[in-house]
Amino acid sequence: MKRTVETNLKAIIAGKVRFSETDSMGVVWHGNYIRFLEDAREAFGEKYGISYNDIFSAGYYVPLVSVKCDYRASLRYGDEFQTEITYRNTLAAKIVFNYIIRNAATGSIAATGETIQVFVTVAGNELCLGNPSFFEQWKQKWLP
Repeated sequence: MKRTVETNLKAIIAGKVRFSETDSMGVVWHGNYIRFLEDAREAFGEKYGISYNDIFSAGYYVPLVSVKCDYRASLRYGDEFQTEITYRNTLAAKIVFNYIIRNAATGSIAATGETIQVFVTVAGNELCLGNPSFFEQWKQKWLP
């Protein structure tokens, strides 16, 4: 049985590498790519009505349980880049995103990634084994 389905739910955000994001070699320090993924998650949430505040208002947290980032090419101070985030639908009670970070000038892929978040109740910090009703409603609104 297929447990994930590709969707067309995407967001693309632009950024420019700041000096404070680079290491002594002038390239983006590897940990900052994770921040770029977070920035994309926030943009996605705002675009599709599933921001962290929306989730919290529904009575849940969505902690990260997995972060994967594969580095392909370095971004350097002053480089402009784009982070594309795509929602990957799954039957499980989790939110999965895939990412592509590209150098805006060259189009080359700087990094790819994936994050997985689970639902935890605000009241009691209990892990949800099924999708919360607000998330099912969100899926019905946005997914084919």
